[in-house]
Amino acid sequence: MHTSLLETHGLTAFYGDAQALFGIDFRLEAGELVAIIGANGAGKSTFLKCLTGLLKTARESIVLKGTPIGGTSPASIVRQGLAMVPEGRRLFASLSVEENLLMGANAARKGPWDLARIYRLFPILLEKRRQPGTALSGGQQQMVAIGRALMSNPEVLLCDELSLGLAPVVIREIYAAMPTITGEGMTVVIVEQDVSVAQRVSKRLYCFQEGKVSLQGESSRLTREQVSLAYFGV
Repeated sequence: MHTSLLETHGLTAFYGDAQALFGIDFRLEAGELVAIIGANGAGKSTFLKCLTGLLKTARESIVLKGTPIGGTSPASIVRQGLAMVPEGRRLFASLSVEENLLMGANAARKGPWDLARIYRLFPILLEKRRQPGTALSGGQQQMVAIGRALMSNPEVLLCDELSLGLAPVVIREIYAAMPTITGEGMTVVIVEQDVSVAQRVSKRLYCFQEGKVSLQGESSRLTREQVSLAYFGV
């Protein structure tokens, strides 16, 4: 029986008594770039928090390489090969660019990504490596956040709202790095509010609405009408 790299089965999530996710079934094949779209409050970030252990879930509801990991600690999940680029970057203000990047290497996983590789991917970071991470522009901070996640040499890179608050030219620059990242065999999930960007860069797409999957399919085959109906429910 075929096992996907990452799967969720009937995944539910709660904030206190309030239910945020209702039975999410999701699969991710090795080497894919899958996008998750949906309006604010649809459950996209909550879903990533479940995958990375920041929100407790039933053990069997999240399966990585055939092993249930639901409710495992975030540190353990990083060691098992899942890394997140969080919404809002979350850089360490007291650390330089290079020190922020090195924080990602704490997982001590073997793989192709090291400082030299990150600097080849984002040359501006080499130039600014001694500066405080938070002194950089929004786009450059996003590069640091991506680089920090890659430094853990994950099998799956989870990116939450990569383009949020960035200028279109910067968004293009960030996404231009994706083929290099996936070219190493990396599997990527992006949460993206810009539907056209999400469809363009992904192989498959999931749309969330009010904590449920309202649409899924091959990105290139989904029509604007299908996506609009799933996104807004009208």
